[in-house]
Amino acid sequence: MGGLSIGQVAERTGLSVHALRFYEREGLLADPVRRESNGRRVYTEDDVDWLNMCIKFRSSGMPLDTIRRYTDLVRQGPGNEADRLALLRSHQDAVKAQIEELNECLNVITWKVDVYQEHVDAGTADGLWVNPSSQSASEAS
Repeated sequence: MGGLSIGQVAERTGLSVHALRFYEREGLLADPVRRESNGRRVYTEDDVDWLNMCIKFRSSGMPLDTIRRYTDLVRQGPGNEADRLALLRSHQDAVKAQIEELNECLNVITWKVDVYQEHVDAGTADGLWVNPSSQSASEAS
């Protein structure tokens, strides 16, 4: 019976072998990982898809406890879709707020880049954000 080794899954997901074992130990995989008679883990394409989704959840700031809760709901099967939706919608709202905050940060940075670019182009950048302690008393006034 075919399958993917832990090394192959690590390569395909970008997770380390250690991280894959951690995800399994923490109950973050939707299905138990099959083992060969020698104890080696054998992953499926579904496992890779699930792990890639979990990676996106983590990259977007979803706590492990929330991923675990979502995984538990999926394992329970049909009947809790409203709970899954509520969990996902809550995280979606958090990510949207994070994006909004990052856009505000980007706007400030873009404004500062424009200011510096103008001064560099005009040859007047030497006066930007000068440390007052580095100026003489006559320059500071």
